[in-house]
Amino acid sequence: MSDWERASSARVLPPARPRKLAKVPFVELADGRLQGVVSSGSDIGRVYVSSVAVGTYAFSCSTNNNRPCGGARGLFCNHILALITESVLQYGAARVARYLRVEVAGEELDAQAMSSCMSGTHPVQADSAAAAQVFSRFLRHLAYLELAPTTAPLPEMQWFPASRAVP
Repeated sequence: MSDWERASSARVLPPARPRKLAKVPFVELADGRLQGVVSSGSDIGRVYVSSVAVGTYAFSCSTNNNRPCGGARGLFCNHILALITESVLQYGAARVARYLRVEVAGEELDAQAMSSCMSGTHPVQADSAAAAQVFSRFLRHLAYLELAPTTAPLPEMQWFPASRAVP
């Protein structure tokens, strides 16, 4: 067993490339979906919870209060396209493509190529049942930003990766 496997912290993978959090403040590869929270382009107080399912590319996009996105009518809306783009910045194109099971043939692997490949399969719109869970996780992450700086341990954060690199 290596040293890092015995440590009480996990390795932190840095983002593939730095990204701006204003448009897509939360993105994750979890629960068999690429999912996240995307800011509205027209209303600063509105966000959308968007997701794309692994393999089937079934998608969902709705506001934080469960109103369906007007742009997601049979094709990926701009929120989902932004989510895919930001996920590639966060995790890298190869990792996102592997996770979603997207095979891009003969093209450079990037967010646009993946989106085109998934859109070409005529994905169906999924129900937004998971949207509440995704939005809840996003709000929980935001709550940690509001805590006063301290060096005291937070019991609920004991699982969180250490800030120093583990050999």
